[in-house]
Amino acid sequence: MSQRPIPSKINNYNVYNDNQGGRLIGVGAETTLPPFESMAETVSGAGILGEFDDPAVGHFSNMQLEIPFRLLDGESIDLMDPNGVALTLRVSQQVMNDQMATNFRSMRVVVRGKCATLDPGTLNPANPMNASVAVNIAYIKIEVDDEELVELNKFNPRFAIRGVDKLQKVREQT
Repeated sequence: MSQRPIPSKINNYNVYNDNQGGRLIGVGAETTLPPFESMAETVSGAGILGEFDDPAVGHFSNMQLEIPFRLLDGESIDLMDPNGVALTLRVSQQVMNDQMATNFRSMRVVVRGKCATLDPGTLNPANPMNASVAVNIAYIKIEVDDEELVELNKFNPRFAIRGVDKLQKVREQT
């Protein structure tokens, strides 16, 4: 019986601008993926002890992905396109088995959205500028080893966990 791999670390990653057809050069060392923060209403009343925040399935607060750049250049400015941006983050996850043998698995994050903020960074001799672009996300999909873990499409209502669309019944009823 094979053991599930033990997650270890991100070995490396790259960011690709799908609208420009290539890998972004000069991306900083760390990109934080956006949290999925459910929109919820508080339920209270007779028969309920206190309050409970009940999430609306598939509804999430604004999500942002911030892409750091070592320097401000044309590639960072391209992400300000008012027609939106499509980015793919390709990641190599390092894992090991129970015998400590190292292996790798792929991770892919696809996002589409529009630029929210361009931070041109700072000017300091012999140092990076630490510029960044924040993108408001309308679509995000996260896969590991070609398995879809989560997909959220805010404009074509789809919220899927491991490929199962949690909003299918809602679309059938509306």
